[in-house]
Amino acid sequence: MISFERVTKRYPDGTVAVNELSFTAPDGAITVLVGPSGCGKTTSLRMVNRLIEPTEGRIAIDGTDVRARPAAELRRSIGYVIQHAGLFPHRTIVDNIATVPRLLGAERRVARARAHELMELVGLDPALAKRYPHQLSGGQQQRVGVARALAADPPVLLMDEPFSAVDPIVRKGLQEEFLRIQAEFAKTILFVTHDIDEAIKLGDKIAVLREGGVLAQFDSPDRLLSEPADEFVEQFLGRDRGIRRLTFYPSDGLSLLEGPVVASDTPAPSVRDAALAAGTPWLLVVDGERRPLGWANPAALPDRGPVGAARLIGFGHAFVRGTDSLRAALDSAVLSATGWAVGVDGEGRTLGVISQESIGAAIRAAHTQARAERADGAKADEAKADEAKADEAKADEAKADEARADEAEAQAGAGDVAAKSGKQPAERAG
Repeated sequence: MISFERVTKRYPDGTVAVNELSFTAPDGAITVLVGPSGCGKTTSLRMVNRLIEPTEGRIAIDGTDVRARPAAELRRSIGYVIQHAGLFPHRTIVDNIATVPRLLGAERRVARARAHELMELVGLDPALAKRYPHQLSGGQQQRVGVARALAADPPVLLMDEPFSAVDPIVRKGLQEEFLRIQAEFAKTILFVTHDIDEAIKLGDKIAVLREGGVLAQFDSPDRLLSEPADEFVEQFLGRDRGIRRLTFYPSDGLSLLEGPVVASDTPAPSVRDAALAAGTPWLLVVDGERRPLGWANPAALPDRGPVGAARLIGFGHAFVRGTDSLRAALDSAVLSATGWAVGVDGEGRTLGVISQESIGAAIRAAHTQARAERADGAKADEAKADEAKADEAKADEAKADEARADEAEAQAGAGDVAAKSGKQPAERAG
């Protein structure tokens, strides 16, 4: 774990970049530092590997002060990823990745073999190994940066806005790849970003900093969204934090309707009559493999031919039940011209459809359950705190008893000495 203990960075001109910052980044988890410009995110990160030295306070990795080791040795034990990858332009991709193992004494052959393994891990084509950074796209360069940071298998990674310089589509792919790698290796990661959506998606814990490097709130993403500590945090999260919060609610509990789903080769008249009789407002037309094609208005279906020949309305995008969140399901319904969302399985086959109203009911139920769980958690935390206080009181009482016993023993010993010293003259006189 990485612990900040009242860490302050004050520059000679009096500027305070970080002010008494205290938090603990847990083992095997991603802790994200986020906040506005000038809040000390990058400064805090760079104090961990001592690219910047703190003015006051203590930073420790697994209980050991980072200043207890030579700076160069410390940095070689920590992975570091920055914006634009920071690659050496005169070195090939494979040699860029092999940099730290070589610095640590690994043979060139061994270091390059490790680099090839990591290229595969981060999704880089082996054919890129002998190319130079300028021959790669921005996304590829960032993958190289991540691979280089992992090359010496460090327990700790520092990542300073590593995905901010690429377009949204590439960024999403990099984020997914990063989470996949983290799930496999469980590194202790300190991650800096200015993007609150990225922080919520990637972080196990989030530290929100205000200007001047003051910690405003340190919490899990769900707790941060549901219970912002103050107005600053609330405004920083934005007015759509309620929508963001839906990211943490799974979609596997949604009840999908199969009735409005019809195959494209079904005769239109029979489908129309059945739908109108049942009051079904829309029909989702699917192909032979149950992949969605679009929505059909029952009243507009022709008197002859298959339903697939009718004019269909686009369904926007589907959501994967059990994998995607309630946010994805709601987005699917909102973007659909019909107000209905399409639920599919992992292979893209239609499982059923659901209306905005039904998704809204599921959201309300999820909120109710979350409130109950938070209340139970608060009671459990309170009970643990009371138990800890009781244990502390017992320990203090035991120490006090031990101190009293030691004092009594010392007094008894002093009395024996005094008694013996009083008898000695009489014995010598005799």
